[in-house]
Amino acid sequence: MRIPLPPAGTAIATLSLLCLAAAPAPQANPKAPNGRHYLSQPLVTSIYTADPSAHVFGGRIYVYPSHDVPTATPDDDLGSEYAMHDYRILSMDRVGGPVSISPPALDVKDVAWASKQMWAPDAAYIGGHYLLYFPARDRDGVFRIGVATGTSPTGPFKADPEPMHGSFSIDPAVFADSDGSHYMYYGGIWGGQLENWADGRYTPGSVTDLHQDDKPALSPKVVRLSADGHQMAEKPRDVVILDEQGKPLLGGDHDRRFFEASWMFKRDGVYYFTYSTGDTHFLAYATGTTPYEPFHYRGHFLLPVQGWTTHHSIVEIKDRWYLFYADTQLSNRNSLRSVKMTPLQFGPDGSIKTIDPFTD
Repeated sequence: MRIPLPPAGTAIATLSLLCLAAAPAPQANPKAPNGRHYLSQPLVTSIYTADPSAHVFGGRIYVYPSHDVPTATPDDDLGSEYAMHDYRILSMDRVGGPVSISPPALDVKDVAWASKQMWAPDAAYIGGHYLLYFPARDRDGVFRIGVATGTSPTGPFKADPEPMHGSFSIDPAVFADSDGSHYMYYGGIWGGQLENWADGRYTPGSVTDLHQDDKPALSPKVVRLSADGHQMAEKPRDVVILDEQGKPLLGGDHDRRFFEASWMFKRDGVYYFTYSTGDTHFLAYATGTTPYEPFHYRGHFLLPVQGWTTHHSIVEIKDRWYLFYADTQLSNRNSLRSVKMTPLQFGPDGSIKTIDPFTD
């Protein structure tokens, strides 16, 4: 969906803007530690970015990423090393064109209910406003999902005084359907705390896996949003992913089951629910005919990148589809990543062709 931009004059910093989390410039056609070349290069090199949610507003491409920052916290299964505290938005006029980096669009210190760890965000244009959706820990350490409002795609954004009522877990992804309704997909296991909500209420404790391999895997959630986009309009539902026999994927099926990073898009009337398998490092997809229904697993479409996490978005730009993702090319550290993009191709049957993030 293309939305007219606000009047000119919104401050946007250019790529030359430096910050404390500056990343080194990449070499031309560099080799990865595995001896192969990278398929694509980082969109920006002056800061570390990850978890990109891409959109086209007013004909311009905007990418809403996490802003990785250096930390001395060691890696663990709960993601404690991901210490992001603000958002910087990337934008460009065209694919391959110069990329601008916005000033801080929202900082955790300006969110009344949040304490730390502003993880993967998303954005939408609803009711004449640009809305930024973001997960962060509340004062009790529980991940909630917040909403912030701006008049420009790059902010600055002002956060609502409280998180969305009934929200929990991480990775909000907002999908605008062709009828004008908006749906939010969300959730993540391990550090995303989805296991802590297995019975519908928060159970404290450092849970990283329910260890129920022979039972249906934990499901991400979907909920239709209110007309203004600030609240849920209904009770969240499970996003069930079915195997080739029509049965829910099992918790032990780590190559296919949902871990985090929901992203929905629609192509030729088909709804594509895409996600990360987490600890097995694939991007996978399943398809259906409504925003809610159980989705049928179709396969992987991105092989493992360099680094632990794989979090993405998919968007159509001038009749071509693109995948936005991230890896650790510039740092070789799991918590310091760089956003990239590459064309996405489909087969005649609507299948997504698998991408190898490396090339020989």
